[in-house]
This record gives sequence, C-alpha cells and structure tokens, in this order.
Amino acid sequence: MRLLLVEDDNHVAAALSAVLARHGFDVTHARSGEEALQALLPDTGAPFGVVLLDLGLPDQDGFEVCGRIRKRTATPVIMVTARSDVRSRIHGLNLGADDYVVKPYDTGELLARIHAVSRRTVPGETGPEDQETGADEPLRLGPVLVELPTRQVTVNGVPVPLTRKEFDLLALLAQRPGVVFRREQIISEVWRTSWEGTGRTLEVHIASLRSKLRMPALIETVRGVGYRLVAPAA
Repeated sequence: MRLLLVEDDNHVAAALSAVLARHGFDVTHARSGEEALQALLPDTGAPFGVVLLDLGLPDQDGFEVCGRIRKRTATPVIMVTARSDVRSRIHGLNLGADDYVVKPYDTGELLARIHAVSRRTVPGETGPEDQETGADEPLRLGPVLVELPTRQVTVNGVPVPLTRKEFDLLALLAQRPGVVFRREQIISEVWRTSWEGTGRTLEVHIASLRSKLRMPALIETVRGVGYRLVAPAA
C-alpha cells in the first residue's frame, strides 16, 4: 500500500518511515500541507491508501489541510498529533478524518489503525487503492463469515441480521483478530465521537453481538482496556 506521511520533523518522519517500510508500506514523505496536497494530485502516480497527517505543519494548520484533502479525495486520513484534548479530536473527525492518534503512540496500534481505516473504505469510493487493500475479501473467523462489501454476516452459513453499528463494530474487531481495541478507539471509529457518554452504548452493542452470534466467547473483554476478537476454530 502507498502511504502519504505528512510530517515536518525529518527525524520523526525518517524513523516512522523505516518502521512502515518494514511492514510493507511504500511511504512518500511530505514536509508541508501544500506538498501533501500536491502529492495527492491524480497525475502523481498510483493513489495512496492512507494519509498520516501531523497537525503542526509549517505552512498551514493540519485541520485546514484535512478539510482540503477531504474535498478532493476520499482517501482515509489518520491525524497523528500531540493535541490530546477532546475538542481537537472531535474537530478533526468532523472535518472528515477517519481516525485520530495521539503522540506518543504504540507502533503496533498505529499499524492496526492504518489497516482498519483502509479496509473500511467503500469499494469504488477512492479508486484502485480499494482493490490493493483487499476490501472485497470476506473475513472468515471459524464458522463466522463477515462480508464487508455486502455488509452480510453468517454463522455456519446462516445469515445473522445486524444493525449498522453492530456490523461496523464486528467488522472493526474482525479485521485484527487478537488485537486489543481500546474503548475510546472503538467509539471514535464506529460512532465517530468521543468516549464521554457513549460507554454504555458500546457495552450494549457488545452484549447484543454476543447474543445474536450465539458465541459469547467470540468477543473478549480486556478489563480496564477494551475488547478483542478471539477467532474460534473452524
């Protein structure tokens, strides 16, 4: 996958680019907002699968850059910044960012979020990169089959009717079996809002999924952290 890293600090960019390259990403580094926007022009090569956008850029605010990116492409944008206040996170999501990661972050979590947003991209919405990220491939978890394009879930071949948010929640966890997703992260990615006042909603949806799938052990609660999907045997 091609990835656009928008970061004005060359040392930070070099270290992160090296890590991403080891995990198979083709990284392009942009040092300013204008450089990032130029890199996203249609005639600059194969499309990017994800944009990692720092907010503290030298020429313009990262929020402004995000808004301009969203006007010209649906490529997933993950804001990577030291601004941890809830207002900034909500503002970024409202501008069209797909996720918001606060520095310092765990590299494994960042990689998981990159894969998550790239898989959630609707086929045909951003062009050829959707095919590169495997968005059409169903997710098989033992007897559970999650088909992302059609938003269908079956258990042992039997369709299981889910609400929109139930499907989004299951799809998020199913894309990274075994990875622990923090409650705040799930709320941000599925409900596109902050954790405050939404915790009970998440718990209700988890309970509903366990009941509808008739597999209580499929989604494990990691006490004090969040949830992870435990892939069952076939």
